[in-house]
Amino acid sequence: MTEYLIRRILQSILVLFLISLVTFGLIHAAPGGPTQMMISPGMSPAAAKVQMHNLGLDKSVPEQYWIWIKNLLTGDLGKTFKNNIPVGDILWPTMKNTFVLMSFSWVISMIIAIPWGIYNSTKPYGISDQTANFVSYVGFAMPAFWFGIILQQIFSLQLNWLPLSDMYAMDKQGNFIDLLYHLILPCSVLILANLAAYSKYSRSSMLEVLEQDYIRTARAKGVPERKVIFRHALRNALIPIITVLGMELPSLVVGATLTESVFNWPGMGRLFVDMARAREYSVLMAIALVTAVVVVLGNLIADILYKLVDPRVQLGRKGGKSA
Repeated sequence: MTEYLIRRILQSILVLFLISLVTFGLIHAAPGGPTQMMISPGMSPAAAKVQMHNLGLDKSVPEQYWIWIKNLLTGDLGKTFKNNIPVGDILWPTMKNTFVLMSFSWVISMIIAIPWGIYNSTKPYGISDQTANFVSYVGFAMPAFWFGIILQQIFSLQLNWLPLSDMYAMDKQGNFIDLLYHLILPCSVLILANLAAYSKYSRSSMLEVLEQDYIRTARAKGVPERKVIFRHALRNALIPIITVLGMELPSLVVGATLTESVFNWPGMGRLFVDMARAREYSVLMAIALVTAVVVVLGNLIADILYKLVDPRVQLGRKGGKSA
């Protein structure tokens, strides 16, 4: 296990380096740049050249990357071109806002979807299963931004029950009850999308396991159905679910761009859109790096959970049960 973790960490460092290298190159290869957003129509070419020099953009791309990576190793994510604000001062509060939104919706989704999917696998094509199918169709088919707009129209503009947007009311910054009040609509949008996926995965995974020979054997021996489900079937059915949850983990900090934009939520998704428009390279690189770190971390956590759920899984060894 220790050897596997060390190997994965070393691989992760290499992957993160390659991602940062490719992302840096792609960002700088994109048309336009921060100077185009900052140069006024009347600015002379000489003044524009001075502006580029002050921003460090007159250096070659490899040289700029080298400076960025050196600063990163000292914990310096850089500063914004326009206002000279440290990237960390923008990134960390925004990430916290996204984490609040995504973790609420994620936890509620799992609490509902996984038991629901397991229950439906034991009673396929029943009323509950048909309801789950309908919810899944709606969740997959309806765009998140459209569902969000419908909810705003009904509950905010017509009924005036819930706030239209934002994270807090103007005079209630930091108020937890007000935060919960503002979370209801955006969380509802995200929960619908998550329910569609998680309940489907849970149901299909359990159905596959319930068809196995050892489950039939347990039932033939008279093992109570509850014990068959929760002791024999659920453990093996959890592995595909863990894979999905590991893949979804990055969304906790990366955010949901459309949902955050519709509800004016000050999170990472909206920040990425704003910074892409402003060509703020340092912020975009920081977001890409954080996303890559969380993706790598999510996969590593999923691998460790495989081992915890099923001890037969041999991490990093040939001949063991693959996860």
